[in-house]
Amino acid sequence: MKAPYIHADFLLESPESIELYRRFSSGQPIIDFHCHLSPQELAQNKRWENLTQIWLYGDHYKWRAMRTAGVAEEYCTGRASDEEKFRKYAEIVPLLIRNPLYHWSHLELDRYFGISDLLLSSETATTVWNKSNQILKSPDFSAWSILQKFKVEVICTTDDPIDSLEFHRQIREEGKCPAHVYPTWRPDKALAVDRKNIFIDWIRSLSLVSGVQIHDLLTLLSALQIRHDFFAQMGCKLSDRGVETVWSLDCSLQEADLIFQKGLRGEAVSLIETEKYKSFMLHELALMDAEKDWTMQIHYGAMRSNNTKMLQKVGVDSGFDSIGDLPIAASLSKHLDRLNTVDKLPKTILYNLNSRDFDLIATMIGNFQNGTISGKMQMGSGWWFMDQIDGMKRQIESLSQLGLLSCFVGMLTDSRSFLSYTRHDYFRRILCQILGEEMKRGLLPHDFELVGSVVERVSYLNAKNYFKFGN
Repeated sequence: MKAPYIHADFLLESPESIELYRRFSSGQPIIDFHCHLSPQELAQNKRWENLTQIWLYGDHYKWRAMRTAGVAEEYCTGRASDEEKFRKYAEIVPLLIRNPLYHWSHLELDRYFGISDLLLSSETATTVWNKSNQILKSPDFSAWSILQKFKVEVICTTDDPIDSLEFHRQIREEGKCPAHVYPTWRPDKALAVDRKNIFIDWIRSLSLVSGVQIHDLLTLLSALQIRHDFFAQMGCKLSDRGVETVWSLDCSLQEADLIFQKGLRGEAVSLIETEKYKSFMLHELALMDAEKDWTMQIHYGAMRSNNTKMLQKVGVDSGFDSIGDLPIAASLSKHLDRLNTVDKLPKTILYNLNSRDFDLIATMIGNFQNGTISGKMQMGSGWWFMDQIDGMKRQIESLSQLGLLSCFVGMLTDSRSFLSYTRHDYFRRILCQILGEEMKRGLLPHDFELVGSVVERVSYLNAKNYFKFGN
């Protein structure tokens, strides 16, 4: 009988890698400290009617691949039926060879639906559809059962400062969700002074939820502080920014206020004004995080919504984003140094989207380690276009050779899908394969307790000790 494609030792190519994975990584809980899961779906223990709903809805990775293979938009974000959309995806899966979606799709079919003896294609689509849907209809299959199955201990969602966090409150008060769920402060729209179609309405909403009449920069900062305090009351321990680059131009309060008021009136804001305002706000937001001992995350390097026609048709986060190449080193250094100079640099995780920056970030974080917190400054895991084998390996190589892999807080899903917990397993297998291969070759000591302790730390313990959820 032919061995299944996805098997117990998938990606593990040596006895050393297999032992590292089985003894020190596979059974570890998951701390998913950055994701985009819906708090409402978590609170309500979401269930799904069919495979498309849990697998293809909102998955811009799959939509990009389908479009590339010539599949019409009707089967991605359009009005085709769920079964038609699934069958179109199944048709193109054989074309995904060497794309990470090929691994992810088969891992998900195996781990969630027990389908390891079939490769997805148009020929096997009916079998996969029927078997998956049968499992989805089981009373034992739900959002919470997934969390239990994968030993998900902590989930940090991504939340706008104007969010009510009502579902976080429901989760906390009811106490039924098997994972601890915390909000993450994501104030990107506070920076969007150059996007009047977003900025003005968002400021109005912030004014309503904070109870502060926002008319200048000081009242904006006051409103943000009120919401920051509220997020802290709801258990928040992390912030995040999704930015093109890290701005650090000199900008006084008075100058930033004038720029803010122009944006609030809907007037055109120049490029230099935009960058000055964003520089000022990034600094102020970081100060808030430092005061509460939050971890500041910066995801930079994405060029979003490049296709204007499709943006107008299907909206944001639909698969029309790519990697940017704006300068980063000097401005990032200045941003961090300003904070460090006044002893207000929070614990920080930097995620680069362009692979050219792996060594840059690995060396930059070493400039601001303070000798009191293990790995205070972190190089984040391979993100978005980098969360595949090559991207993960490059990240691990840069961090290992220019920093300390043993202090790394590890993997996250960065996903809207409950099926993405296989990415933690994917990362753990790649980590064990790298270290196990070097044990085999004599580049690392053939000492499972020594090397295994690093695997265990990176898989789980470092994140547990770094974030201190529940403390």
